[in-house]
Amino acid sequence: MDVETGWIASGIAAAVFLFAIASAVHALLQRRETGTVIAWVGLIFLLPLAGSILYWLFGINRIRRRARALRDGHSPTPTPRPSLAVDPRLSTRWQGLLSSGDALSPFTLSAGNRVTPLFDGDQAYASMLQAIDGAERSVALATYIFDADRIGYHFAERLRAAQQRGVEVRVLIDGIGARYSRRSMVNYLHRLGVRSAAFLPAFLPRSLAVFNLRNHRKLLIVDGASGFTGGMNIRQGHCCSDPGKYPIRDLHFRIDGPVVEHFQRVFSEDWAFTTGETLSGPAWMTPGAAQAGTTLCRGLPDGPDEDFEVLQFTLLAALAEAREQVTVITPYFLPEVGLLSALKTAALRGVQVDLLLPRRGNLRLVEWASNPLHAELLERGCRIWLTPPPFNHSKLMLVDACWLLFGSGNWDPRSLRLNFEFNLECYDADLGRELAEWTADLRRASHLLTLHEIRQRPMPLRLRDGAARLLTPYL
Repeated sequence: MDVETGWIASGIAAAVFLFAIASAVHALLQRRETGTVIAWVGLIFLLPLAGSILYWLFGINRIRRRARALRDGHSPTPTPRPSLAVDPRLSTRWQGLLSSGDALSPFTLSAGNRVTPLFDGDQAYASMLQAIDGAERSVALATYIFDADRIGYHFAERLRAAQQRGVEVRVLIDGIGARYSRRSMVNYLHRLGVRSAAFLPAFLPRSLAVFNLRNHRKLLIVDGASGFTGGMNIRQGHCCSDPGKYPIRDLHFRIDGPVVEHFQRVFSEDWAFTTGETLSGPAWMTPGAAQAGTTLCRGLPDGPDEDFEVLQFTLLAALAEAREQVTVITPYFLPEVGLLSALKTAALRGVQVDLLLPRRGNLRLVEWASNPLHAELLERGCRIWLTPPPFNHSKLMLVDACWLLFGSGNWDPRSLRLNFEFNLECYDADLGRELAEWTADLRRASHLLTLHEIRQRPMPLRLRDGAARLLTPYL
């Protein structure tokens, strides 16, 4: 019996060893960032079984080939043409960004759009619900979180009302985001007769390879003519009038005009990927929306598939193009070395670089890991402003008060490498000035961080933050 037990133990040890070797080899061959490779390989050999399981759960991306295979032959993405043909006046000032957008995005810069900022949930939800109520052909909604609370049920009822009057309705909720509430809104919408689905549902161990790859996009498209995107999920905390226990400040946008087709195409790909249903027919394949304004816009889908690293390279290109001022508002700030260097380089060139970060984050580990970055940014001339409570979930980048980037993406490893995101780039001096004034007001209400404060922080806190920084590859 002892001999048999010894053979079993030896077999298990050999299997764990081979599993660890396979995991380390995969990390060496598949990961691009040296620091991340070192972190994962080190963890695997330190904890062969646990480290290997964590790597396959959180450290790999196995959806890229699968996404291409599922979308092959029916991708609705058009072939872009050079954006300089849209408005030659942009060619001298913004040529670099235009060229990078043409190379990175599947979409061409679109003229004739109107972009309306919506501040916090009271404005955003009212506008979104009004659009749903006015829908005549189709409503498509994609969100990371759809809470079973007062706001969530309100949206569900309005979606059902649209469905009952003959409007085609589709709702896509991320498989992890759907679990933020005890009650599944996917199932609730099904019971209401609204077509809904969960993006990559998290059922372990079946979903082990895709557990960490989430759809973080926030999209609402009505009749292919009006679209909404930004940082807001569907939940009560965004409403200033009744935020509940966890108030959140946020920024969302309504977009009218031809660029809404980009929203529709991205949603259609995600829906087909999730359900196998191709959205076609007059309800979905509507002719291009009429021009509604003067803003030039382009959709920038990003994700762990054929759109990999679109967001990161767009941020780098925008920082290289800046001449006067860069303003970044993000709730999570854990950029990689290249983005950190680009921020510092812009400041050294004389560009005023303002980073607006929450004074108190809602993810403590991410907040701690971000703290060690502050000193090196301040030393090179960047300014960091800590925004007051409630937690600011807004996402915005503004360059020289003319180029804007907003949507679902954050400045952290998840948004830059793991999540499916959607952002919109816009060229509009009037819109830029409006949001520059809003960011200036936000700065006046915020605390300007100084090097003296950072250097006076107690040693235990600095050690805690430094240790958290080592976990960045896993966050």
